[in-house]
This record gives sequence, C-alpha cells and structure tokens, in this order.
Amino acid sequence: MIKDMIEKELQELKKLWQNKRQLLFQILNLAMIVFSALMIWKSLMFLTKSESPVVVVLSGSMEPAFQRGDILFLNNAVEEVGVGDVVVFKIKDRDIPIVHRILKVHTKPDGVTVELLTKGDNNRVDDRGLYAPGQLWLEREDILGKSVGVLRYVGMVTIALNDYPVLKYVLVGMMGLFVLTSKEG
Repeated sequence: MIKDMIEKELQELKKLWQNKRQLLFQILNLAMIVFSALMIWKSLMFLTKSESPVVVVLSGSMEPAFQRGDILFLNNAVEEVGVGDVVVFKIKDRDIPIVHRILKVHTKPDGVTVELLTKGDNNRVDDRGLYAPGQLWLEREDILGKSVGVLRYVGMVTIALNDYPVLKYVLVGMMGLFVLTSKEG
C-alpha cells in the first residue's frame, strides 16, 4: 500500500517535470505557504514583542501546572512581571529557553531596576544553579515573555521531531512532495 502510494507520487512528479508551467506553479504555491508561515511568525513577534512568541515545554520541571509537550503562548509587551507569573527566560550562552515561575522580585534602590528569582514548580530549589556563573538574579532583559495561554500536549510532535531528526527530514520531504504533486481543482 505504501509502496503503491510512493510509486503514484513519483509518477505524478515525472508528469510535473515534463510540464514546466505546472511545475513553476507548484513551486510558487509551496513558496507562498512557507512565506505565509514566516509572515505569521514575524507578526506574532511584533505583536508580542518576544523573539519566541510560542514555546514548547521540554521538561517536567513545571508539573503539575504544565506538562512536557505543552505549547505556551508568550507576551513580552507587558512591562511588569510579578511573583507567581510563569515566564520564559534565556540564560546567556545557552540556546534553550527555560519555563519557570517567578519566586521573588527584587527592586533595586533606584526604583527602576528589577531583578527576578525563578523556580520550577516541581523543583526543590530555586534556579540560581541554572543561571550563568556568578549570576544570582535574572534581569528583565533575560525574560522572553510571560505565559498567557497554553495548548496541552500539542508540542509532543516537536519533541518527537527533535528526538528523531530522521523523522523530521522524512516528514518535510513528504510534505514538499505532496505540495508539488497535488493538483488544483
């Protein structure tokens, strides 16, 4: 069954290769899909003032509030964050952002500078051990956004694709093939 499906798609691809006009149309169609997704992402970045408006929870450190695989929607347009807010922050020289709750807010004597201490709900100690060496507090600039919404378990697809990179390439290849060989009604 799968073999027949692959053979059928390959036949469609051969037909498409012979019809250059249809091939160009399908390539433009694929490009429109990719650029539309990029425009939506950039619009979300602009509206939320966050470099990552959507993140996936990668560990169980925030259970029971958030499970591994939950998708969080972030908003960094909010200037004030307080104790109890769930934030996503990035540590210098680390690629992966961390989702944890604000445990303490420390305002410096100047009244402007705010320092934050975070902790995962499921962790026994605060996050000072995760911060950069010598760093005791997070600054507001380290925060990527405050969590404003969640989609439960939908991010497990992302985790699976990162755990098994071959699966990612197979799926992207199949999607590209289907877009190229699909016929417009």
